[in-house]
Amino acid sequence: SWRQPPHKKSFNAKSYIIPGLMVAYGITAIENDGLQRLNGEFKDEMYAEHPHKQIHIDNYLQFAPAAMVFGLDAFGIKAKHNLRDRTMLFLMSNIITNASVYSMKSISHQLRPDGSKYNSFPSGHTAEAFASAEFLRQEYKDVSPWYGVAGYAMAATTGYLRMYNNKHWLSDVVAGAGVGIISTKLAYWLYPKIQHKLFKDKPMNTMVM
Repeated sequence: SWRQPPHKKSFNAKSYIIPGLMVAYGITAIENDGLQRLNGEFKDEMYAEHPHKQIHIDNYLQFAPAAMVFGLDAFGIKAKHNLRDRTMLFLMSNIITNASVYSMKSISHQLRPDGSKYNSFPSGHTAEAFASAEFLRQEYKDVSPWYGVAGYAMAATTGYLRMYNNKHWLSDVVAGAGVGIISTKLAYWLYPKIQHKLFKDKPMNTMVM
C-alpha cells in the first residue's frame, strides 16, 4: 500500500494536547494558590513529614529508555530507524528539551522545595526521562507497545524520585514530563523535513551537527 513520505507528513496537533496540558498545568501552578497548596501537600507527604536519605538513581534512570533504544537494536531487536537517524533524532530531541527547560528555568525563577536554588521549574531530569521514553516508544511501537510502557514507567519513576528527593514540586515534574514528550514528538516531525531539504541530492555518508 502507498505510504506518504515522512517529510510530507502534516503536523498532528491532537498528539500534543495531553503533554501541552501538562506544561500548562505547571505554568498555571506558579501563580495559582490552590495548585501551590497541592504542591505543598505533596512535599509534606513525600518528604517533610518523613525525612529520609536521598536516592540518586534518578540521575541515571532518566537516560535508561534512550539507552534501551540503542541496546535493543545492538542485540538484534530492530528499531524503526538506522543508527545514524536514531542518533540524530535523539540529539535533536535533547537540543529542544534542554533549550526549553533552561529558558523556562531562567524565566520562572522558582525556588526548589529544599531551598537550594531558584531553578525548580520545570524538572530537567523529568523532561529528559520523558523525552527518552517517547524516543523508545517511537522506535519500538511497531514491534510491541510494551517497550513504550516500560519507557514511560521508568520516566514516571524518575519524576517520582525528584519529589522523593525533595528536589522538585509536583507541578515541576508534570510540566517537565510534558516538555520532554513534546520535544521528542517535534524532533520526529522536523527531522524528516530537515533531512529531505539538506540531503535530497546528496549521499548521506556524512553527519553534520
